Amino acid sequence: MPTKDDGSDKEKCFELFKNIGLDEGTARNTVANKKVTTNLITVINEAGVTGGCERTVGNLLYTVATKYPGNALPNRPTLLQYILTSKVKTAAQLDAALAFLAATGPDNLDLKKFEEACGVGIEVSTEDIQNAVNEVFEENKEKILELRYRINVGELLGHVRKRLPWADAKVTKGLVDAKLVELLGPKTAADDEKPSKKKKEKPAKVEEKVAPIAAPEKPPEEELNPFLIFPNPEENFKVHTDVHFSNGSILRCCNTKELLDKHLKATGGKVLTRFPPEPNGYLHIGHAKAMFIDFGLAKDRNGGCYLRYDDTNPEAEKKEYIDHIEEIVRWMGWEPFKITYTSDYFQELYELAVELIKRGHAYVDHQTPDEIKEYREKKLNSPWRDRPISESLKLFEDMRRGLIEEGKATLRMKQDMQSDNYNMFDLIAYRIKFTPHPHAGDKWCIYPSYDYAHCIVDSLENVTHSLCTLEFETRRASYYWLLHSLGIYQPYVWEYSRLNVSNTVMSKRKLNRLVTEKWVDGWDDPRLMTLAGLRRRGMTPTSINAFVRGIGITRSDGTLISVERLEYHVREELNKTAPRTMVVLNPLKVVITNLEANSVIEVDAKKWPDAQADDPSALYKIPFSNVVYIERSDFRMQDSKDYYGLAPGKSVILRLVQVILADDNETILEIRAEYDPSKKTKPKGVLHWVSQPSPGVDPLKMEVRLFERLFLSENPAELDNWLGDLNPNSKVIIPGAYGVSSLKDAKVGDTFQFERLGYFVVDKDSTAEKLVFNRTVTLKGTYGKGGK
Repeated sequence: MPTKDDGSDKEKCFELFKNIGLDEGTARNTVANKKVTTNLITVINEAGVTGGCERTVGNLLYTVATKYPGNALPNRPTLLQYILTSKVKTAAQLDAALAFLAATGPDNLDLKKFEEACGVGIEVSTEDIQNAVNEVFEENKEKILELRYRINVGELLGHVRKRLPWADAKVTKGLVDAKLVELLGPKTAADDEKPSKKKKEKPAKVEEKVAPIAAPEKPPEEELNPFLIFPNPEENFKVHTDVHFSNGSILRCCNTKELLDKHLKATGGKVLTRFPPEPNGYLHIGHAKAMFIDFGLAKDRNGGCYLRYDDTNPEAEKKEYIDHIEEIVRWMGWEPFKITYTSDYFQELYELAVELIKRGHAYVDHQTPDEIKEYREKKLNSPWRDRPISESLKLFEDMRRGLIEEGKATLRMKQDMQSDNYNMFDLIAYRIKFTPHPHAGDKWCIYPSYDYAHCIVDSLENVTHSLCTLEFETRRASYYWLLHSLGIYQPYVWEYSRLNVSNTVMSKRKLNRLVTEKWVDGWDDPRLMTLAGLRRRGMTPTSINAFVRGIGITRSDGTLISVERLEYHVREELNKTAPRTMVVLNPLKVVITNLEANSVIEVDAKKWPDAQADDPSALYKIPFSNVVYIERSDFRMQDSKDYYGLAPGKSVILRLVQVILADDNETILEIRAEYDPSKKTKPKGVLHWVSQPSPGVDPLKMEVRLFERLFLSENPAELDNWLGDLNPNSKVIIPGAYGVSSLKDAKVGDTFQFERLGYFVVDKDSTAEKLVFNRTVTLKGTYGKGGK
C-alpha cells in the first residue's frame, strides 16, 4: 500500500508531466510506470523544461524517454537541444534521429550527417503535402476508382511519405482522407460490403495500344478546397467532445434528434458560421485568416456568415472600431449574412441565466477577484456555492435592478472546481458594471461574460460551425457544459492554429502600445500587420486571402510564417495588375551635350512587358530632352567588371530610349554626356531615367517612403524588451524623388511598378501639390528560392 508521501510524489510527477503537454491519460499511465517515470523526469531535467513547455515538444520528449537507445546516452543532450530549438520537430524526424543515434552509439556525433539523416532545416508546408497527395492520387486514380474506399490507404500514405519523408503524418492523413471524399464522394452502402472472392483470370491480350490520356494539370494551391474537413450540418448528432468531471462522470457532447431536427428546420440545412470580433481595436492579418475560414466555409457550402460584434464589455467598445471592422470585412471581399451584436441578445441571455439558476447550475457569489483566484488555485468551492436556489434568484434580480454595489457580487456557473481543466472552475457568467452600453444604452447594469455569452448566442443564431483559434480549445468543456445544462442546440466546435507572422507583433496589447506611445504613425501605419496598415501599404485583399489559403486550415500551433511568404503573393498579383512607370529616388542630373537643348520629344513606354505597340491603352507617353535624371547609385567614378552602371569612359543604355551615354568626367553632381547615333558600342547596363518635361522645368517631384521590417528579430513577441528590437530603419523618407509626368494624375490607392525599384502605392497623405508613394514590396524576394 503506497504511503502518503508516495501519493504526493505521484501527484507532483503527474503535474510535471501535464506541464510539458501530456494529456491526462498519458500522464497518469506514465506515473503508474516507475521506469518510464524515472526516464521522463531525467529527460525533462536534462532538457531544462521543469517549468513546462509546448505540447509538441513535450510529446517528443516523452518519445525520447521511452525509445532512446541505451548505447547512445552521451549524445542525448545534443538531441534534446535539437528538439528544444525546433530543428527536430516531428515524429518522423525523431524516429530517424533515434535510428541514427542507435547506429552511432556513444561515438562522437557527425552533426552534418545527423542533420541530413533526420531532415533538419527541411520545411514541408501544407501545400507541399497537398501537391504530393494530388500526384499520388493521379498516379493511382484508376485503382482508387476501382476499389473505392477499399483502397489500401496505408499504401497511398507510403507513396506520399516517399516523396516527402518529413511531412506531418496527421496532416498527410487528413489530406488523403479529404482527397478520397473529393474524388469518390460520400461512402455508399456498397462501400461497406465485403468484396466477394473471384477466381483469377488471365488477362486478355491487347491487340492495339491505346493512346495514353493526358493527365489533367495539377491545381495550384489557391484552387484546392480546404473546407472538406468540416462535416455537414445534418451530421451534428455525433459525439465529438467528451467532458471529464472530477467525480469520474463523463459528458459526451452531442445534440438530441429533437434539437438537431429543430435546428435544421430553422436553417433549412444551410451552413451558418460567425466572425465575432471584439470592437475594441483594429483587425490584423490574424483576423484575415479567421475571416477566410468563417466566411470561406459559408461561401463554399452556399450558406451565410454572421458578422457579430462581441460587445459584452461596455467600457471597451468604440464606434470607431465598429465602423472600421465592417468596412475592412467588406474590403477583404466578404459580405456578412447578417450584422449582429451580442448585446442584441441581452434579454435572452438574462432569461437563460435565470433558468440556469433554477436548474441548480449557477449561484450568486460574493468573493473578491483575489479570493476567486486563491480558491481556484487551491481548487476550493466558494462558500456561497451551495446557497439555496431561491436566494440566488433574489440576489440576481437585485443585481439586475442595481441594488448591489459594483464588485460586491457576480453570478457564477456551478461547474467543477476540482476539474483538471481550469476553464471549468465555476466561470463568471455576469458581473455588475454601472456603465451605459454603446449599443444597448442604459437599460442594463449587469453584463454577461464572454464565456457565458458566446456559446449561447452561437446557439440562438443557429450557427452550425463555431470556429476559433486553438487557445480556446480548453474552453470547449465549458462551452458544451453550458449548452447541455440549458438543454439548447449545440453547434459543432473546431479550433485552428493562430496565424503568426515573422518580424511583427499581433497582440492587441502590444499593438496598442505601439500606437498610443507613438512608436508608429497610427493603426494604419504601413509597417503594422493591421489590415488597415497592409491596405495603406498597397497590399490587396486578393493577395492576403491567397496567402492565408496557401497556409491552410491546420491545428499545428506555434508555427512562425515568414513575412516573405505574404510578400510573394503580393508580388504575384501586382506583377499582373500594376502598370510600369519610371521614378528616380535620388536624382543625378545628366546633360546630353549633343542633343538640341530646347527640344523635347515624346516616346512611347509600355505599361506591361507584353504590351502590343498598336494598343494605345497599354502605352504611356514620356517626355525626352537633353536633360535627364538617373539614380545616383547608377554612377561611379571608379568602374569595375561586375558594375553595369555609368562610369567615366563607360557606356549604358537608357531604358526605352536606347541612347548611348559616355561621361566626360567633369563632376558627379552633373554628368555631361554624348550619345552615339551609330551605336558602335554594346553596353550591358540598362538604366531607368526621368527627363525634364520641358526646357528648364524640373520633373514631377514626389515623396517616396521605403518600408522595411518593423522589428529586427523574427519573433519579437518572445523578447522581454521587445520595443528595443524595433528596426530604426523601418521607415525611410525620400522627399525629393522625380517621376515621369504621367504620374501627376495618380489617385490615392493606385499601384505601380517603379522599374528596377519595386511596387508602390499612392498614400493618403498625398496632396494636389505633392504626391506621396509607399513602397509595398521590392521586386524580388527569397520565398520559393530557399526562403521559408
